[in-house]
Amino acid sequence: MTTAPGTYALRLSDDELGRYRMMAAMARADEGDLWTLAGLVPGARVVDVGCGPGAMLVALAEVVGPAGHIVGVDADPDAVGAARAALTAAGLDGTGEVRQGRADATGLPPGSVDTAVLRHVLAHNGGAEQRIVDHLATLVRPGGHVYLLDVDMTTGTAGRGLPGAPDLHDRYLRWHEHQGNDPRIGRRLADLGRAAGLAVEEYRGWTVGGEAPRGMRGPAWAARDELVRAGFATAADVARWDAAFAALDASTERPELTVDIFAAVCRRPA
Repeated sequence: MTTAPGTYALRLSDDELGRYRMMAAMARADEGDLWTLAGLVPGARVVDVGCGPGAMLVALAEVVGPAGHIVGVDADPDAVGAARAALTAAGLDGTGEVRQGRADATGLPPGSVDTAVLRHVLAHNGGAEQRIVDHLATLVRPGGHVYLLDVDMTTGTAGRGLPGAPDLHDRYLRWHEHQGNDPRIGRRLADLGRAAGLAVEEYRGWTVGGEAPRGMRGPAWAARDELVRAGFATAADVARWDAAFAALDASTERPELTVDIFAAVCRRPA
């Protein structure tokens, strides 16, 4: 999830792991044609850069199958351990592997994969976006693909409609901007691909959403320690937000969460 160890703000809690698994399931349902266009097919050699705890890595390993191979890369050693455990639990050790590395310096040989995947990474690596995409472009073989996916956080409804915590999402956005991150990075994916010398075969945006699962608090809550550390929240704010989420979990009403997502399928010229 990061270009350097220890810089990813979101705690790898059970809540976050559940959110990653939910996102992976939604991706397989929503992005099937894009995956095929990007060469995510049986037998493909794939790298998932910024693989996090491995929910998407498992999904991709299932797609490429035993004839393919997938490598997960993440800078966070805890995420690397969780991703390895996820592959093992799914019985996919023979299809995939996980290594520690930076998103802009994975250590993989140039031209060694058919497809490089980068999901929800650029929004957390402000200032390094182009360097990361440039590096991914070197990893794929001529004619191979780079698959980029990210969000426009400013469209997210999570937290804004939460009684007792309407400011949580806005403070999370301000924290990202303070870090030099671009909360609207999804809208720049095609430009980043072209600047890396790639041909953009498809660029698409859509809204994902649904009822918030009980107990799931989202990325802004997962970043609460960083918000406090950077001066964007206090311990009292965190206690107030915690109480608001607890009250929501006790309620029969579930809020609808939405956010705009963008994907770019980019091809390295043959």
